[in-house]
Amino acid sequence: MASVPLGSFLVESPSSHRDIARARAALDRGENADAAGLLAGLLAHAPTLPEIHELLSRLAATTGGGLDLFGAEPYESVGRTVARAHLLAASGRPEDGLPLLATASGSHPEIDWAGVPWVSEPALGVRVDPGVLARTIMRLCTAVGDPAPAETVDALRPYLTVVRHAVAAHGEQAMLLGAGSALARRLGEVGLAVDWAARGARAQPSKLGEIWLGYAYRSAGRMPEALAALRRAVAYDPDDLSVYADVAATLADLDRLDEALRWTELALERDPDFDCVVHTAHRLRYRADSDVAHLVALADFIRDHPDDAHEHTDLEECCRETPWLGGMPAGALLPAGRAPVNAEPSADAVHRLLRVASPTWAHPPAAYDRALGLVLVEPWELLALLAHPSVTEARQPTGLEAWACLGLLHHGSEEPWLESSRRRLLLGLLDGDLDRVTQAALFALVTYAWVDPEARADVAAVVTGRLTETASGPAARAVAELALAAPGLDRPARELAAATIRVPAIPRPRGRTVWRRFTPRRGDRA
Repeated sequence: MASVPLGSFLVESPSSHRDIARARAALDRGENADAAGLLAGLLAHAPTLPEIHELLSRLAATTGGGLDLFGAEPYESVGRTVARAHLLAASGRPEDGLPLLATASGSHPEIDWAGVPWVSEPALGVRVDPGVLARTIMRLCTAVGDPAPAETVDALRPYLTVVRHAVAAHGEQAMLLGAGSALARRLGEVGLAVDWAARGARAQPSKLGEIWLGYAYRSAGRMPEALAALRRAVAYDPDDLSVYADVAATLADLDRLDEALRWTELALERDPDFDCVVHTAHRLRYRADSDVAHLVALADFIRDHPDDAHEHTDLEECCRETPWLGGMPAGALLPAGRAPVNAEPSADAVHRLLRVASPTWAHPPAAYDRALGLVLVEPWELLALLAHPSVTEARQPTGLEAWACLGLLHHGSEEPWLESSRRRLLLGLLDGDLDRVTQAALFALVTYAWVDPEARADVAAVVTGRLTETASGPAARAVAELALAAPGLDRPARELAAATIRVPAIPRPRGRTVWRRFTPRRGDRA
């Protein structure tokens, strides 16, 4: 297209000036439809460019204000949607144009769709219906997440300005104050978020008002007050189990983990498959005893419930910065190891491995899924890659061997695990002393046990055997870290692995896992 957006900024190209000139010439000839198409394309990439708005003003001055050139259908392109918003504002209906801009911001929140004068005019806050504005802001909040990504904050601030003006004009409208609090919270305005939420809860006491207030207090770090507000929300509606998850997460942040777990248990007694509670319960159980079984159970739940209405990040947060759960362990590299195939892999195979490989991943099932692209690399090439210079000469824990072994899991995936060629190949790589190849093969087995419950007993036996063999050797810690990530190990094996980890080792540059504070994930509450 004519130009490329970078966050809220624009890099103009010669083609943008050519398209502007073409649009101007089309307007001079009276070919308004052609001009409209060009302007819509330009707006999609340069929403605040003055020349575009100058030409939109010319369209607005034509009969009908140009609105007939930009349809109101829900699946219009973003450029046409934004153009219609500006033409509505030019026709004296900015309150009708604002929801269209918010739709664009929900789809591409990093682009400065609303950075135009009419959005920031105090008059818009007076004209807009408080209920319509509240619903618009709630939809926007749901789309951008909590907190909003840093690169989107400046582009979203004009909507907060509209809410400020509307609050000044309409007073104590509870829904407007609550929705405004949710937006302020996402943009880092926590003091304003608390103020608006508190005013809304006083103006019209309700469950939703207390939830907004609880979330605002959490963002401000005022945990006891957040807990009190969320308990009041439960009193309004004891059947809303999502609030039980909120209460449990807040109690956990107050280091009252036993109470937090009791809240999740109470909710699960009512509905054992309620997604917010299931995610929170497994996260808190793992926090309590560090048993990977809780995370495996959560991964099973996610796999068996692919249509959950809300996005959750509990599994990823629990795995982050934990060896093998969220990435390669830090520390000294093991010896490179040898490959069972002495052959030269193709350049395409090397390229595919390098494109997939990363020292971190969200969690083991995510690593398994990421390696799917290696199904296009033949198994013998994946084995040959284990000895390729790009792998053996690595001086950082990039995990290339691990990704090659993960790729093997996607070959012959229709074969029953115990009789499969992928199992046979990986077990063959475990022979000999521990090195990066045997470590990678063991990780691939552990990862497969996460995604296939039928393989867990077999993999647990393999991991336990390897752990026992190396328990007193120099590579004991490397195997123990993998063992603690493996599903299905019995208690003695887990205790042995944990004891091995506690033995002093070379200091790791990475810090301990940091528990991120809970963030609300009930999208309908913004």
